[in-house]
Amino acid sequence: MRLGYDEKTEAFRDQFVAWLEANLPDPLLTAERPTSSAGVPEWARQFQRQMFDDGWLSPAYPSKLGGRSADLFEQMVYLEELGRRHVTRSFNPQGLGIVSASIVSFGNDEQIERWAVPIMRAEKTAALGMSEPGAGSDLAALATRAVLDGDHFVVNGQKVWTSGAHDADVLLVFVRTDPEAPKHKGISALIVETDTPGLDRRPFPDLGGPDHVDFNEVFFDDVLVPSTNLVGDLNDGWRICNGALAHERAMLWVMWSQSLDNMLDDALAELNGTSHADDDVVLDRLGRSIMDSHAIRLLGHRQLAKQQRGLVPAEQSILKLMGSEAQQDLAALILETLGAAALDQAVDSTLRFPYENDRGAVSWSDRYLFTFAGTISGGTSEIQRNIVAERVLGLPRG
Repeated sequence: MRLGYDEKTEAFRDQFVAWLEANLPDPLLTAERPTSSAGVPEWARQFQRQMFDDGWLSPAYPSKLGGRSADLFEQMVYLEELGRRHVTRSFNPQGLGIVSASIVSFGNDEQIERWAVPIMRAEKTAALGMSEPGAGSDLAALATRAVLDGDHFVVNGQKVWTSGAHDADVLLVFVRTDPEAPKHKGISALIVETDTPGLDRRPFPDLGGPDHVDFNEVFFDDVLVPSTNLVGDLNDGWRICNGALAHERAMLWVMWSQSLDNMLDDALAELNGTSHADDDVVLDRLGRSIMDSHAIRLLGHRQLAKQQRGLVPAEQSILKLMGSEAQQDLAALILETLGAAALDQAVDSTLRFPYENDRGAVSWSDRYLFTFAGTISGGTSEIQRNIVAERVLGLPRG
């Protein structure tokens, strides 16, 4: 099988490559790194703004929303070229990929102008308030309450794992607005400014250590939110929630594929010239990872072809499951192969920021720990298996 694109798509690629070559920031100007997934340095804000103004930030959108009405194949080559250069469109991925996208899909014109466009132009940053202590994978069990009182909602409750909330200007928060309705039916989505009285953000470190702080607990104590900040209709939040997750997962397989290829390159370089390079068990498992990489890419193109024909592809959850777990399996292999040496065996990180000169080094053990984030964010592996079982295999719900 030979995969290729038509002349129109390749012309689109050429235009984007020329734009990148003319507009990528000077690496000397990019030493300042993000403080979190919503703590965006000024140089990165300027680059994101330039992408928006020139129509290259979200190519599927019309020009007024930072795009050029690109079709699916054009979006695909766009992501390919970003991946080849390790260029990230935004250091506020939740803001761009989920929050602003959800507002564009479900909000009104005033909300798009007031919130979505400033987030896309990096004038504001945003975080996503979904998970709660008792509602992680089962998001429909969320208990944060919002009561409509006149022209305001009064919000009380708690969110957790809210990435970048301590640096964000706004949150897209999913709340329960009808406690009497079935749990999927009584949820709404609110835009909440983070400086609103009664909103308390408490960041905490993760396995990356005390210097890596992105997660937050967010507490709401009688927080007043204007009713005009309701996204979509009252009690229609579950549809918006699913749409938000769909935005997060859309074409995510491209990232998984590229990241797995980067990790494979590093693994092969790590083992080259060592006794492990002739170990049949190690070679067999490396071969399995290489086949995973090819399978993810081919399944991804199959999904793309289905979408182009207007079909709803079943491959999305399969790709998310395969992509995240293939990275975890490969990292586990290198960890087991190197043994104790993996604790301090420094490798160039595949978790690359764009234009970064000194990417730093991480141990294979740290890299392995980080892969667990991939099997959780965007829908856990367990949830993906349930979706595949029910929607692909047609099995009854457990």
